[in-house]
Amino acid sequence: MEEENNNNKGLFWAIILSAGIIMLSNYLFPAPKPAPAPKAEETAVTQNIPLTSSEENTTAQPLPVEQALNQNQRIAISNNALTGSIRVKGARFDDILLEKYKQTLDPDSPNIELLTPTQTAHPYYAQFGWLSNDNSLRLPDPDTLWKAKGKELTPSTPITLEWNNGNGLRFIRTISVDENYMFSITDSVENNTGSAITLFPYGLITRTPDLKSSATSVVHEGISGVIDDTLHELKYDALEEGESKSYTTAGGWAGFSDRYWFSAFILNNGQSNKIKITNTNGKTYQVDYLGQATTIAAGSVASNSVRFFSGAKEIKLLDKYAKTLGIPKFDLAVDFGWYYFLTKPFFYILDFLYNLIGNMGWAILLFAALLRLAMFPVAGKSYESMSKMKKLQPKLKTLQERYGEDKIKLQQETMELYRKEKINPAAGCLPLLIQIPVFFSLYKVLNIAIEIRQAPFIGWIKDLSAPDPLTLSVITHLPVPGLLDIGVWPIIMGLTMYIQQKLNPAPTNKDQARMFALLPLVFTFMLGHFASGLVIYWTLSNILSIIQQKAIMRKNGV
Repeated sequence: MEEENNNNKGLFWAIILSAGIIMLSNYLFPAPKPAPAPKAEETAVTQNIPLTSSEENTTAQPLPVEQALNQNQRIAISNNALTGSIRVKGARFDDILLEKYKQTLDPDSPNIELLTPTQTAHPYYAQFGWLSNDNSLRLPDPDTLWKAKGKELTPSTPITLEWNNGNGLRFIRTISVDENYMFSITDSVENNTGSAITLFPYGLITRTPDLKSSATSVVHEGISGVIDDTLHELKYDALEEGESKSYTTAGGWAGFSDRYWFSAFILNNGQSNKIKITNTNGKTYQVDYLGQATTIAAGSVASNSVRFFSGAKEIKLLDKYAKTLGIPKFDLAVDFGWYYFLTKPFFYILDFLYNLIGNMGWAILLFAALLRLAMFPVAGKSYESMSKMKKLQPKLKTLQERYGEDKIKLQQETMELYRKEKINPAAGCLPLLIQIPVFFSLYKVLNIAIEIRQAPFIGWIKDLSAPDPLTLSVITHLPVPGLLDIGVWPIIMGLTMYIQQKLNPAPTNKDQARMFALLPLVFTFMLGHFASGLVIYWTLSNILSIIQQKAIMRKNGV
């Protein structure tokens, strides 16, 4: 029985390892290294990128967002996906609300606030402009009061901002927005100084994130970007105060990524851009870029264009932008994880089924059934082998009693019995090994796809991306945090796992048998804190496995 024991041990540790991977992946395997940003003084420009205006007091008590917004003249933004405003002073993007997404399940809940102005608790904004090595040149900065042509930015009405420095330079900025979350910014400079000047285009995104929230996230939250076709990701705590990382790229994108939202500038000018990420003061982070020097002859005009995305991580929309705008790997703003080749197709299958059925919960169940159908031949052979193993248990026990002290002889006789009965004792592990990447990929989909966020099922399941809310502590009215926070669906899943386990041949080793007996309980508590959609999928998958396995056992006379 030595070989069977080894196989059982392998199966046991495969289960534990797969669970450990899912629970600890974000801690044991941090994301690749970052994507980006510059501080001008360390590049070809000696002038610092301007960060704050004179009115901003970083030591003052944070203001409510509405109060902070009312302190400046603003240009309204409105389309099908977002509302907000651009601060005229400094031409700063610092007010974006996502119209399609609420903060909570309450219908009266406020919309998601993505960008917020300085003076609030968690400032998050973007600005663009020009820099120069010539400190005598007056350039637009955060205190510049632009002259606006147009009162509202919509997909059909771009706006133009103008500013004259009084010394022969006229700056013109045109901003447009599409029906979703993509802004286009074109900066032009008219040089009427009588001599050539050299300027450097720049852009920055600055943020003071909620570090507690991002530290507990199950997906990447921090800085993300694709630089020279390579994804870079950086957690906030990877940079010490004052530390920075720099890159040089001819294109790509970089910015801040949350679980469901992100903001990034997109570079596609074909020139060499210096990108830099900085932890400016221990709590505020900046991602910025500095473009190549642009020489503007006297009497001529020069321009620079950049795109700015600020919105939801809608996977199909990101794919559309990648294709139509030529943005490299824009879909990687979504943390698809190790199994990208499975995770992304799984999302598209679920999305198709959802559009077919109209309910994401039923789509997940149909997806589970289709996966079971796809794995039917492999699982069938495995369950055939396991049924034969279960039928063989009395003979194996007899061999163990006869050769219990002679391990070598016991192993020889066991293998001979397997050969005669045409049984592969390791075949039972195959469905589990196949399930590991499938389970982990679906786990990822349910945690990253905004399309599943706040998607209801039936009964008490109002959000398939959140744990089952109907827990034992709620049912029994016991305020027992953690221990009894196990929902009804995880309990059903644990019962189906227990029934399925009883159909399998039991390990002859008593210690192993005890460990296997505890697995349904362990998984019940572990999955009790996972997305309810994943638990529902696992439950149906178990039920279908039980039906298939029971049919095969009956066929084999077990």
